[in-house]
Amino acid sequence: MPQPPVCLSLSHVRYAVGSTRSAAGLHEILRGVDFTARHGEVTVLLGPNGAGKTTALSCAQGLLRPSQGTVRLLGEDPHRADAALRARVGVMLQDGGLPQSVRPAVLLRHLASLHRDPWSLEDLIDRLDMADFMQTAVRRLSGGQRQRVALAASLIGRPEVVFLDEPSSGLDPQSRQRVFALIEHLRDLGLGIVLTTHLLEEAQNLADAVAILKDGEVVRRGTVEELTDDGRRRRLLFVAPRTLTRDELAAAPTEVTLDGGPANAPGARWAAAAIATPEDLAAMTHWWSSIDLMPAEVSFEARTLEDVFWEVSAA
Repeated sequence: MPQPPVCLSLSHVRYAVGSTRSAAGLHEILRGVDFTARHGEVTVLLGPNGAGKTTALSCAQGLLRPSQGTVRLLGEDPHRADAALRARVGVMLQDGGLPQSVRPAVLLRHLASLHRDPWSLEDLIDRLDMADFMQTAVRRLSGGQRQRVALAASLIGRPEVVFLDEPSSGLDPQSRQRVFALIEHLRDLGLGIVLTTHLLEEAQNLADAVAILKDGEVVRRGTVEELTDDGRRRRLLFVAPRTLTRDELAAAPTEVTLDGGPANAPGARWAAAAIATPEDLAAMTHWWSSIDLMPAEVSFEARTLEDVFWEVSAA
């Protein structure tokens, strides 16, 4: 199946600040960032604080000019963007960037009037559950309410690409699910969605593609499946209905350790590492049979995006 077209690409992008009179006076925030985003996909940019995510997105949006490298947003240089290109792009900043004294209803109607074919404001209000605070000044809104207004503002012009910086920050669980549902709807409409988040479970559930930054470089990229599939299940978990003896543990076909507590007692949860094949699983069941143990529970713990993120952060 052919991949959808690219809507954003960063190639060998570097960005440095400081004195240009000497190399020692420069601080390189981006050291060569490469990633792409496609129409109809959610591309998630991850990284610890200080990794360069905000700078990379600022270059992608045309707010900063890279020191080196190439950025193409909908086929054009965003730093030289005219009004026609900017009308095709939506940006939601983490702090919202909203005027504090205005009411959301007035702000969003004004923004809608600037676009030729705006999104239905009533539809956005319904999708983001904003009806109760549309007449309240922005400064009086909660953090989660401001986030929803900022998201609506980024979408009101029906963009082809939308940048979402921490879109679920400050939201209660119900509002978060509404935002997730809207993001999935945007993907179905064919938008290119580029977002950052510190919620790794959110990233795993939403992302079609992931780029992980560290120290100004993209150190991992790919789909969630590509990043989390290391060729094996991470661990097999089982609950033992009785205490396991030292000899029994020594006879296990792979390392078996307590999971989540020190007590070797009835009901303890154990973890078996490196279960990669049906033969490995068969060896475990043979071991259980040999020590006359019928586990009360058995499950696999799959490798997650959070595991990959912490591996990258610790490296």
